[in-house]
Amino acid sequence: MLYFAYGSNLNHFQMRRRCKDSKFLKKINLKDFKLTFRSKYRAADIEPKKNSIVPGGLFEISKSDEKKLDVYEDYPTLYKKYYFSYYGKKVMTYTMVKKTSFKFPTERYLNVVKRGYKDCKLNKKYLKKALKPSW
Repeated sequence: MLYFAYGSNLNHFQMRRRCKDSKFLKKINLKDFKLTFRSKYRAADIEPKKNSIVPGGLFEISKSDEKKLDVYEDYPTLYKKYYFSYYGKKVMTYTMVKKTSFKFPTERYLNVVKRGYKDCKLNKKYLKKALKPSW
């Protein structure tokens, strides 16, 4: 199945460790969404926003990988699944159940995400923007 990563799972080392069958296919943009950070975990989340994009990584994952991600993402308590279509193919990602206010991520978590942006060759301007929410 296809999985869209936009946070710490962009990090190839972490993703391989967590999902041994996963294969990074390419970078894609999720349209009409924006990246943010929230919850007590100060983790990445996406929310609908017209004319905005979230850059991310498209991965091929197995059923057992999906089960491991479900555990890691604390599905369905913290994150729920969100499906979208990419060139006629169904893609799964996670989005937080409770849309709490912005919380700046921990340095450790942010470094994992930054490494993932490098691994997937994503434009860091979207990450920088997400770290400066407009008041």
